[in-house]
Amino acid sequence: MLRSHRCCSLFVLVAVFAFAGSRPSSTAAEDGDPRRPAAIATESVPALPDAIFAGLDRYQEMRAAGFGGWDPQGRGVLIHTRFGNSVQLHRVYRPGGRREQITFENEPVQGMFVPAANDGAILFQMSQGGNENYQVYWLDRNKYATVRLTDGKSRNRVDAIRDDGQKMVIASNRRNGRDTDLYLADPRRADSMEMLLETEGEFWSAADWSPDGQTLLLHRTVSINESYAALMNLNTRERTDLSVVESGEKAAIGPLGFARDGKSVYLATDAHSEFRRLARLDLETQKLSWITKDIPWDIEELAVDRVTGAVAFTVNENGASRLYRVVDDAPQALETPLGIISSLEFSPDGAALGFSLSRPDGPTDVYSLYLKDGKLTRWTYSEIGGLNPKSFVTPQRIEFTSFDDRTIPAYYFRPREATAERPAAVLIEIHGGPESQYRPFFSGATQFYVNELGLAVIHPNVRGSRGYGKTYLTLDNAERREDSVRDIGALLDWIAERPELDASRVAVSGGSYGGYMVLASLVHHGDRIKAGIDIVGIANFITFLENTAAYRQDLRRVEYGDERDPAMRRVFERINPTANAEKIRSALLVAHGVNDPRVPFSEAQQIADKVRAQGQNVWTVYANNEGHGFAKKDNSDYVRAVMAYFLSEQLGLNE
Repeated sequence: MLRSHRCCSLFVLVAVFAFAGSRPSSTAAEDGDPRRPAAIATESVPALPDAIFAGLDRYQEMRAAGFGGWDPQGRGVLIHTRFGNSVQLHRVYRPGGRREQITFENEPVQGMFVPAANDGAILFQMSQGGNENYQVYWLDRNKYATVRLTDGKSRNRVDAIRDDGQKMVIASNRRNGRDTDLYLADPRRADSMEMLLETEGEFWSAADWSPDGQTLLLHRTVSINESYAALMNLNTRERTDLSVVESGEKAAIGPLGFARDGKSVYLATDAHSEFRRLARLDLETQKLSWITKDIPWDIEELAVDRVTGAVAFTVNENGASRLYRVVDDAPQALETPLGIISSLEFSPDGAALGFSLSRPDGPTDVYSLYLKDGKLTRWTYSEIGGLNPKSFVTPQRIEFTSFDDRTIPAYYFRPREATAERPAAVLIEIHGGPESQYRPFFSGATQFYVNELGLAVIHPNVRGSRGYGKTYLTLDNAERREDSVRDIGALLDWIAERPELDASRVAVSGGSYGGYMVLASLVHHGDRIKAGIDIVGIANFITFLENTAAYRQDLRRVEYGDERDPAMRRVFERINPTANAEKIRSALLVAHGVNDPRVPFSEAQQIADKVRAQGQNVWTVYANNEGHGFAKKDNSDYVRAVMAYFLSEQLGLNE
């Protein structure tokens, strides 16, 4: 079971709260806003009216459940869900059964069962305060004990666990804080890490163990468009590269995993294609046999069953997942509801596939599909805050033409009451990454905006987004960065042509790289945008690249450009929002976690201070116990309420 050999990575770090160089910010007691969490400081944000919280409450009481894997002994599944302030691990013993909480930490937790364990042993990962320095823990449920397996300081990730559950690979930057090395470790013993692969400026991970436990399948990432696979003999520590392209060619590889017999490897690659196709690589002949050569979409998830040798995979088909299994080296489609499938894994007996399914009309839940008869079984029933599910709006897939006649895909949530007589204000939500992709998953926030505020919400997949081929993915790289901002201008043109939309009342919102897109859109299209919401966004590519966590710098330079190169530095100096702050005339909301290792907190401080200095309206929301986003419910609830009130005020939604 390929997926069960890896644990989803989390991030975090313990940091002292310090607003170095920031303006003084008010506390909840000072401005009379008792709903603001103690960890959050704001400036220019008014006390929020009770009506905002009352309207949001039910939409923020929705829950979701993610699949964490099958119990090795067939005693149900592990799930990730939240009942308190953060996501924790729960067990579910039968479909629709009660959720038994088994971790009780203050921070979000992700985890997995130890393969072949008969005692319910679990590994989990957790960081502190959003710093993304994940630690690995072993949860012994028989002794009611939790043991930290890593050093408590560095950033760690469980990559792969051997079939017998006795050994695992941990990726860690403990050696120097910059390079992520691979270590062998005992899943049940602290301080057992043994150096396996010392890296130097390269980014390796362990994808899978061979069935005999003697070989590791490794993956090296250069960029989203370039990666490599290799084998490592664990007895000799000799590494052998696997070839899927001719010498000098570049391609992306992944996901990947050993076949049951250990003589071949299943992998997805965009070699010789725009999309990642599934192939089987014979390890002796190095010959590729294509399985999905006629499917013009990316392979995303891969599961290989050690019991039966069965193979299953998902395809990202225009944003939705389609599930397949391999029969006689050919794909066979399996019926599942429309949605996004993740965390695919075979059951211990190989009879079923477990996964998370995020539908466009409801929260993510855990399902299994029995291969013999195609029966779909739902394991969890996540709550929707007492709302009527029939009220939820599903998006339309739209396209608009940009400046170079390229077609840009997007998803459009249209309020039911939007008409030519009563045109709706618009919120453009821009994803991060930048090599990410908006997909039509269910969002309580989006449903609130559409149903309660009457906002139309549009999610564009501007150039540089994944899912539309490797050429599209590179169209915003380096000096072409602002071409994606021009795509937003084209979307504004499209909005102006729609009679049911009010082009005079448009706001933009985005997180991380999406935050940069918000700021750049305000610089270039501010005359057509009333307001912008920048969440943990990049404001200055030079300072971002200089100050992002050391283990991320080189990977980000491949995508954005290298600030140490004089020519690229001049490009950054020209396009940085901080260098163009005087052009931002729209109202601005900036929200950031102080402990963010990806986009440093100083990015928020820079842009907020510079735009305020121009006399513009800037609201700031800073959390001292968060990192790259807002993972704790009390914080996220408050930030969402600030966003809703900000949009209502700036777009005249209360008039």
